[in-house]
Order: sequence, then structure tokens, then C-alpha cells
Amino acid sequence: MNANVFQGKVAKVDLSTGQIQYDKVSDEDARLYIGARGLGVKYVHENGPDVEPFSSENILAFVVGPLTGTDMKMSGRWACVTKSPLTGTVVDSHMGGWSGARFRWSGFDALIVRGQSSQPVYLYVADGTIEIRDAADLWGQSTSETIRILTDRYSDGEGKPDLSVVTIGQAGESLSRLAAWIDENTRSFGRGGTGAVGGFKQLKAIVIRGSYKDRVRPNDPEAWKPANKAALDSILDKDNTTAPKKGGLSVYGTNVLMNVINTIGALPTKNSQFCSCEHAEALSGEAIKDNYVVKNPTCHACPVACKKEVEIKDGPYVGLHMESVEYESAWSLGANCDNSDAEAMIKMIDQANEYGFDTIELGQCLACYMELTERGLAPEGEGLNWGDRAAMVSLVDKMARREGVGDILAEGTARIARHFGAPEVSMTVKDQAIPAYDPRGLKGMGIAYATSNRGACHLRAYTPASEVLGIGGESDPVEWEGKGKLTKLLQDVMAFSDSLDICKFSAFAESAENYAGQYSAFTGQPFTADDVIHTGERIYNLERHYNNQAGFREGSDTLPARFLNEPSTAAGSQGQICELDQMLAEYYAERGWNEGVVPQEKLNELGIE
Repeated sequence: MNANVFQGKVAKVDLSTGQIQYDKVSDEDARLYIGARGLGVKYVHENGPDVEPFSSENILAFVVGPLTGTDMKMSGRWACVTKSPLTGTVVDSHMGGWSGARFRWSGFDALIVRGQSSQPVYLYVADGTIEIRDAADLWGQSTSETIRILTDRYSDGEGKPDLSVVTIGQAGESLSRLAAWIDENTRSFGRGGTGAVGGFKQLKAIVIRGSYKDRVRPNDPEAWKPANKAALDSILDKDNTTAPKKGGLSVYGTNVLMNVINTIGALPTKNSQFCSCEHAEALSGEAIKDNYVVKNPTCHACPVACKKEVEIKDGPYVGLHMESVEYESAWSLGANCDNSDAEAMIKMIDQANEYGFDTIELGQCLACYMELTERGLAPEGEGLNWGDRAAMVSLVDKMARREGVGDILAEGTARIARHFGAPEVSMTVKDQAIPAYDPRGLKGMGIAYATSNRGACHLRAYTPASEVLGIGGESDPVEWEGKGKLTKLLQDVMAFSDSLDICKFSAFAESAENYAGQYSAFTGQPFTADDVIHTGERIYNLERHYNNQAGFREGSDTLPARFLNEPSTAAGSQGQICELDQMLAEYYAERGWNEGVVPQEKLNELGIE
């Protein structure tokens, strides 16, 4: 691997001792695991599967990809990888915006944090060096206040500097298992409780200074120009194909999916008791655009601009200004809680950003508790009724401070349900809550959730691309046959794209050939579409091998019984259940796994030590 692909520096910070060492990405690791997700998983794997998430031995690996911060379209992302306190699995979570690009421009490829500080600290990253600095005055502050203080502190006095601040809020400080990291554009390392690992280490924030002029350039500029242009043309749909690409994402944001998924009977409602919601229109991207959108911000090198910055102009939350309303968040704090009030939904997304919560898990915690209340299992006088938006807003505050029942809810959906003696009310896989797609109406999501290496997730394999949008070939959303094969392919492709690290939405337009062409031109090394698939397969199997070693073996790939036994009553999916067993058999055959366990011959085949 050509060394020019990387900045050439990995920082290893031990917060227990205060020592900082600098190393390099090895050529072999770069060849086998690319960067970002793949490289981060390699570091976590080397650190061992037996570490406790809340321990000084657990690491937080912040890793960019070899194309992060370059002129490749949609290349503004980076990964945070650790052992999850929510699931006990390896978890990689990805953040857009500008912080990943600036970290790359600052001279680094990765930051590996271990240990536990005796007092709150933050890291200052600039010009190829890292310093540990005192954060006593920041502890207890919200994410926005922390970002404001540190931005003012490091401003050059000439307007906004080339600066990013990534921070945890009070949720991370209180070790909530659904705590996230938030950056200056309110993007997040959202899933898996990565913010809680930061809180345990007393790492409050990372300040990053980096300039675009310091970006890495392609090794083969002549090959890069046509490869990059082909990718842009595909994103902008200049080839006049019929597949939706930039389109609705630019106009309405990710929340363009609300009405679409509701119409086909795949919108989980009232804690997945139903598959459609009568309030969907009021919460949709169309309604948000018409009533609240004031700006369309974007991430580094992105021509799509799917973010929708909003402002509430009257009512109890007048003046609330936030970036941005995403589909998963709108569903989780809206339809799934039977909440029809878009402004209350926006308010709770803002609370999640301020406290540093994963919005998917947050809404699922509330929905789970609502069903427990409905069943008479909540403590007397502390229940939460469906759609009670004022009580929801109040309970989010209590969760961040771990007050009263909020202390239990801050542990995550699965632990809430187990605490109250009704584990079947938890809509989780490997203790992580499902996102906004019901697997009775979208069968591919069923097998994707069950086999996701980081717990229930739509971003390991986004099967609605085929089932709803027809990208890469249409498939019937309520047909199970072929979904195991589809899921395996998408998991491998997305493991590779997460390792570059580029936006998932690039896959709506770009193919494995596009990825290979750009990667090859940038690195100066031959790389094919088959290499994309094979490399992604290696990364996915390494993750599964880690989880196997951590105790996730035969029988771990499951779904909540509700999806398997309770037929949908919604138009579009009426009468459907999720045929998980059949899809698992097909999937394991494609993977070459033994009931979810990676055999030694597969590890040997993929070059995994």
C-alpha cells in the first residue's frame, strides 16, 4: 500500500498514565482492512474480546478512512469503534459533518484511547500532535455549551476557525448505555453507547484543528479524474437512469421515507404493536419542509445536502433551532411513541443532541416504557402514556440526570424490559433497539437485524434499497426468499464503504465498480469490484469472530417474538410475519458459517489471524 494514502500517524493515548505515543498504520493492516470501520475493528479485536466495556482496558478507536477528507464525493465520515456497553459486541458508529475530514487534515489516521483519567479531560488535536487538557470547567455542560466554550477558546478572532469539537453530554457523563458523541454540526457517533465509554474514561471532548489545504491527494491524478467524475454523475443521475438517487433526499432529507414506509405497512408503531401510523403525514419530511425547514446544510464534499435545519416559529418551543430532523429520529420519537406532535418530536431530538443520546434507542426506551405502562407494570404514579408529549419531554430530562425511573430508562430498551419482568416488550436484537423498519413489511430487514454484528441495525445491510427503491434490482418486500443472499452481499459492500469511510447514501448511486475505481486511482494500487466484496467479507467476518469469542454463538441471531408470531394488520403487509428461520438457513449457507459461528476454514480463507 502506498504510504501517501495515509497521513502516516496513529496516536495512542493512555488516560491513566497521561502517555501519548505515535505509530503508523501498517501496510498489511491497510491492505486487509482499508481504514475507519475495518481498521477500528482490527484494533478492538487485537485488544481482546474479554475486556469489560466499562473498564480502563477497553479502547475507543477514532479512525478515518483512506479517502476521508479528500475530494471524493460524500467522504466526510469517520468511525468510533469500541466494545459496546449496550450490547457487549464490537460496535462501530459513524459521524458525518466536518470533524472526520478535519481530523484527517490535522495529520492523523487514527486515535486510540485507553485507560481512565482521574479527572475530566479533553484532547486537543492539531498539526500532527495531541495534548491532554483539563476539562473540569466543561464537565456537566451540554454538548452545545461545550462546543461553544471550546470554539471560543480556540477561535483565531477572524470568524469561525478550521475547528471541530466532538463531545459527550450529560448522558455520557452519567454512563447511560445509549449515550452518543455529538459534533459541531450535531452529527453523532450514535449507536452502541460509545459516549458512555467516553464518560467512563472521563474524556469529555476532542478539539480538532485542520485545514482543507492539508488534504491528501490521489496517487494517480489522471485515473482519479474520470473515476471521481463517474461517481458524481451517478449521484446526480446524469446518466438518465430511473433509479432514485439524489432526488428526494435533497428536497426532504432522510425523512422522505416516513410516508413511503408507512404506505407499504412497514412503519413500526406503538412499540411495533402495529405496522402503520395514522400520524405519519404530520411527521413526514414533506410536512417538516413545509413548516419548519430554514436551511439545507451539508457535510464535507457532499452534493446531496440531505440535512434539514429547522426552526419552530411559535408555540411552547418557539425559537428552537436545530440541525437536523432525520427519519429514524422522527419515527422513534414520533410514530413509535404514538406522538403526533411534530414540534414535540423536534424538541426531543434537540434534547437528545444536547444531552448526547442516540435518538433511535431513546425513542425505543420511551415506547417500551409506554407499553409497560399500558400493561400495568410501571411504578405507580410514574407511568408514561402513549403520545403524552409533555411527559416524554420531562422523562428525557430525568434519563439524562438518572432521576427516579429515568435511572432505569437510561440503561437501554432491553434492560428496561427485563427490569420490569417483561423481556418480550423489548424490540431489540443483541440488546440494541430496532430502527424504523418493521420486518413483517420488509423481510430483508428481519434477516439484516438478526445478523447485524452491532445489534439491530439498518445500516449493516440496507435492504430497502432493493425492496422499496429498486436499486440494484427490485425485490418484493414481503417475500423472504433471496433475502439471505441479498443481505450478505449488502453487508459486505457496506463494510467496505464504511472503511473508506463514505456516506451510506453513496450506495444509492455508486456501484462496487465505482468504489474500486476511485480507491484504485487514489491509492495507485490495482483494485477491482471483486476486491471490494472480498475485503468487505473479511471485515464482516472479523467482527463476527470477535463476537463469537465474546460469547455470541449459536442462537444469538434472533428477533423479538412479536415479529415472528404476531401478523401485521396494516395495509401493504396485512397477515405477514417474518420467516426468520428460513432466511437464516439461506444466509448461513451464503456466509459459510455454522449456525452463526465463523469456522476456522473461513477465517483461513479470508486471511484472518
